[in-house]
Amino acid sequence: MLPGLCLTGGRTEDPALIASDRTVSYGELRSLVDERRAELGTERRLVVITAGNAIEPVVTYLTALEAGHPVLFVPDDGSAGAAHREALIERFDPDVVAAGASEGWRLQERRAGSRHDLHPDLAMLASTSGSTGSPKLVRLSFENLRSNAAAIGEYLQITPRDRAATTLPLQYCYGLSVLNSYLLAGASVVLTEHSVSDERFWDEFTLTGATSFAGVPYTFELLDASGFEQRDLPSLRYITQAGGRLAPDLVRRYARLGRERGFDLVVMYGQTEATARMAYLPPELAESAAGTIGRAIPGGSLRVDASTGDGSGELVYSGPNVMLGYAEHPADFATGRVITELRTGDLARQREDGLFEIVGRANRFVKVYGLRIDLDAVEHLLAEAGIDARTASADERLLLFVRSPRLVDVARGRAAAAIGVPIHAIDSFAIDEFPRTESGKSDTAALVRRAEAHREASSAVAGAVAPAAPVGDSIRDLYAELLGRPGATMDDSFAALGGDSLSYVEVSIRLETMLGRLPADWHALSPRELEARLDGERTPSETGPLGAEPAAPPSLSARLRAWAGSISRVETSIALRAAAIIQIVFMHVGLLNLQGGSAVLLAVLGYNLARFQLVDLPGVSRSRRLLGVAVQIAIPAVLWSGFIAVVSGHYQPTTVLLVNAFLPRDAAWTYQWELWFIEIAVWTMVALAALFAVPAIDRWERRTPFGFALVLLALAFPVRFLLTDVAGNELDRYILATAAWFVMLGWAGARARSWRGLALISTVAVAAAPVFAARDLWDFVGSIGVLALLWVPWVPVPRPLVGAVWALAGASLFIYLVHWQVIFRVEPPILGALAGIGVGIGAWLTYRFVTARLGVWRRRYTTRGPDGTRAPGEWLVEDAAGR
Repeated sequence: MLPGLCLTGGRTEDPALIASDRTVSYGELRSLVDERRAELGTERRLVVITAGNAIEPVVTYLTALEAGHPVLFVPDDGSAGAAHREALIERFDPDVVAAGASEGWRLQERRAGSRHDLHPDLAMLASTSGSTGSPKLVRLSFENLRSNAAAIGEYLQITPRDRAATTLPLQYCYGLSVLNSYLLAGASVVLTEHSVSDERFWDEFTLTGATSFAGVPYTFELLDASGFEQRDLPSLRYITQAGGRLAPDLVRRYARLGRERGFDLVVMYGQTEATARMAYLPPELAESAAGTIGRAIPGGSLRVDASTGDGSGELVYSGPNVMLGYAEHPADFATGRVITELRTGDLARQREDGLFEIVGRANRFVKVYGLRIDLDAVEHLLAEAGIDARTASADERLLLFVRSPRLVDVARGRAAAAIGVPIHAIDSFAIDEFPRTESGKSDTAALVRRAEAHREASSAVAGAVAPAAPVGDSIRDLYAELLGRPGATMDDSFAALGGDSLSYVEVSIRLETMLGRLPADWHALSPRELEARLDGERTPSETGPLGAEPAAPPSLSARLRAWAGSISRVETSIALRAAAIIQIVFMHVGLLNLQGGSAVLLAVLGYNLARFQLVDLPGVSRSRRLLGVAVQIAIPAVLWSGFIAVVSGHYQPTTVLLVNAFLPRDAAWTYQWELWFIEIAVWTMVALAALFAVPAIDRWERRTPFGFALVLLALAFPVRFLLTDVAGNELDRYILATAAWFVMLGWAGARARSWRGLALISTVAVAAAPVFAARDLWDFVGSIGVLALLWVPWVPVPRPLVGAVWALAGASLFIYLVHWQVIFRVEPPILGALAGIGVGIGAWLTYRFVTARLGVWRRRYTTRGPDGTRAPGEWLVEDAAGR
């Protein structure tokens, strides 16, 4: 009987795999597996599969597993571990390579049969660290995979009703264990490449009714930064965590949040050598036993080989999921089981309550981004490249030491490329001599102490080096992931790819983590240009010897971060949108006697317009982009005001069609002017789309963007002065001709490329405010908002409030739109204001949900071009769905 393992045993009609454009039932999945089984043949062969959270890689994996073909997952073409993939293929010489992206999935048969002697129990080969470049592979059996998937399903109580969203790559044993355990239980898996920091991930999560997702410690950093605590996820049943130690306070915080929101946090512990999981902490103990790894999984056992007086020692695991052994050469594929228990290399102790706790490491491994990195292997890889280096680890970061400043960049880049992690995950230093112990061994503790001393001396930034050559690819990959543009190239900027003010925040945070301080115009630079800019700005002090005097004292931002670790940053335009909409609503209920929030929003409109819509694309594309924004704003406004007009008669057709400003008007305010701001925003985009459809004007703006903005600003000044201070009609403030002043201030400020330009726009804003402020402080408040936009890039916000700020900013259009129908129906005024804001956020979430569903439907029926990209008009559909 041929070896094999079937994971497609779910009920025929139940969904097994759910992708953005397709749902595959278990019945259909079995048919797909049967078809691919014929392609792979009956003779056992080693199959390499390029990993991807997509249907084709999963079908190929399930087919190989069922037919008995040993599998090795490698990073896909877009991964930072591409070099490692090629090295694995060259070293282990697979018989079949399954790969494909835009050109289509394919099976590349390198030979008809197999050149390898494959042991009957061999089911899978896995890198010991996901994609770290280690020459050793873990040999896993069919029983390893089956027993571990069954154990995970048992302690997580997975049922066919459960649905897991993929957050990790399949070449990482944690990510693969999610697929295995859910399919073995007859449940379903939502296949997505989106990060948890991407709104599209949560749109898919909600639309598909997903019940769980997996996270490594870095995942929880992204959850914190993206306001997870404020998300409403009624289908979420639990979050699993592994891939490194999660700080006990974070465990307790997420456990409490889960208790309040109705989901569990399940902390787990494992290694590739044990297939995936060895221990788990029952969710009911997450708060009281935070910091422990819990107890052994069903069918397994843990013990501590105590070697010290405090009862700690190396943690040893036994169970049916322990690997067969390692493979360093193809000849090892024929070897059977060589170990029966796993010595984890972790120091642990068992508490009185029976739970196990990791207290240190007995060998040289470090978890980085959930990947288990062999420090000795990193040194070996660098030595092969002619670089004498020493490695250490601290706080789950890889520390790299070389003896020449000129090698800092080279070594860091080589290591990052080899082990497949972002370059910012490695701290690299130059050091005069490698410290040694009295016995002549490398003194790792001394290296760690020197790294810590250097961080303190240089405020945790001077010791970091500028990005090496691979960083451009990492930037491109980040854009592709977070903006949903898999076709992104090295010459596509954030703005050109359709980034907007909300995605700007998350992308910039990720880039700053990767690269350090960013230039102000990074969003307009391609990955190639951004890499070159950062290389050009590198200073000698950034790569100087360890222990050298820092070139400058710690920056204010560094001191603030050190002082307030719980403080996050929010991009100023986002914070201003949130603050302005609160001011507007509270003013409308009479709780604030201060105007100007709408002026701030107009400035933000112009500022973001210049940054994200007027990018250097062909003229027709700029016009189409502007019209797309107008459509995004107009559709919900027309739908809502039309509904109110039909139900109550509150709005007239001119208000519903957003054309009040083009008609004769009285001097008195009426209900029909409640949506004046939305009207201005829509017609601003339409007017500019028409303007940039004129080739000569488009070329002029491209040649001199700041000068062009200054001309429009100069034209806006007399128009506003004549209409507001000479004509004196109060309603003239609320038409496009006068509101264009603040739009142009924001636009010109975004186009300023130097401090002189910024100073000029600031001076104009401050000087003009008293000219237009005859009746109130509206212009003064607007000018303050302009100054904040130009001179304050980020606003510190307590981390628990970040999600609220993003929600207010994201929902600002809807809050402005619907609050009029709420605030005067709830007493007292403070409750009316809060109700107006709450209903607006609810309307925003509802609209996002509906348009996201429409977007999924639209994508299913949109024809793609030969290169796999969408037709141009489809981007408007996706943008309307919530980008």
